[in-house]
Amino acid sequence: MRWDIFCKVIDNYGDAGVCWRLACGLAAQGDGVRLWIDDPSVLAWMAPEGQPGVAVVPWRDDTAEAAAASAPDVLVEAFGCDPAPDVLARFAERAAEAGGGAWINLEYLSADPHVERLHGLPSPVFRGPGAGLVKRFFYPGFTAATGGLLREPDLPLRQQRFDRAAWLAGRGIGWQGERLVSLFCYEPPALASLRAALERGPSPTRVLVTHGRSSRALPPGASRRGALALDWLPPLPQTDFDHLLWACDLNFVRGEDSLVRALWAGAPFVWQIYPQDDEAHRAKLDAFLDWLGAPASLRLFHHVWNGFSPASLPALDDATLGEWRATVQAAQARLLAQDDLVSQLRRFIAR
Repeated sequence: MRWDIFCKVIDNYGDAGVCWRLACGLAAQGDGVRLWIDDPSVLAWMAPEGQPGVAVVPWRDDTAEAAAASAPDVLVEAFGCDPAPDVLARFAERAAEAGGGAWINLEYLSADPHVERLHGLPSPVFRGPGAGLVKRFFYPGFTAATGGLLREPDLPLRQQRFDRAAWLAGRGIGWQGERLVSLFCYEPPALASLRAALERGPSPTRVLVTHGRSSRALPPGASRRGALALDWLPPLPQTDFDHLLWACDLNFVRGEDSLVRALWAGAPFVWQIYPQDDEAHRAKLDAFLDWLGAPASLRLFHHVWNGFSPASLPALDDATLGEWRATVQAAQARLLAQDDLVSQLRRFIAR
């Protein structure tokens, strides 16, 4: 089966990260995939080795026209990004000739109740190059009534074999047995408070600061102050980002792709949700915390971290992190009992 996945880079980690993982998952099943992306430069560090079966197509007018002659069996529109008209017109022609062709609108991840109602629903197209086709909404999600989450079949085995000390040493991180915390964030209002608390904390903590907005929010400077040590990381490929989450005792993540990877890591985490002007992200965050079964301390930490509460951050003591870990691992077990997104998507296409 041949797939075309269209991706416009808005947040150059999350959108590209989800689409690349999806493309790799489909290719691993033996399918051919073209990933159309308007800023392929992000893949130079995110996926430097590429993936057999995945062709990256720079999404420009000239490439769209040249590639339109070869229409896919399945067209995936990631996050409502409006596929290239030339490719869409050829896809429509091929669908009419062959009596088939699936157009999937891959939606954003959410725990909101409406996701279960809308997952799989058709949306007829009445105008434009795709007129006469029907696109179907495919919602990733956390319950059996949704499309599930991206997860590689060998992920649990790779986690079992992971050697934290060897990975840290290979990255030049001078770990001395401290508590490890990863920081992948936007510009959280409570970041300065977190740093001050860790500096005063009773336990030594090393924070691994990811490249980009995280390091701009916490710019390089003194690498040690009080109980806190800081390391600033270079851009990490997706596989090493996963390793980072596996290595740490607490993960601060942001957006969609890293939230899913934090769930698979099974360690305590705090999620900074992508902000929206209409404050819709607050209800979305609360829906996720409800599904997670977050204890009061974890819920409060999320509200303060995301700027929804002026309260002080809860203390990150061993008892608190132990409660958070148990919560995350219970959620992980529920998710592992469900089929992954690629498996569900392939079944959905075959219906």
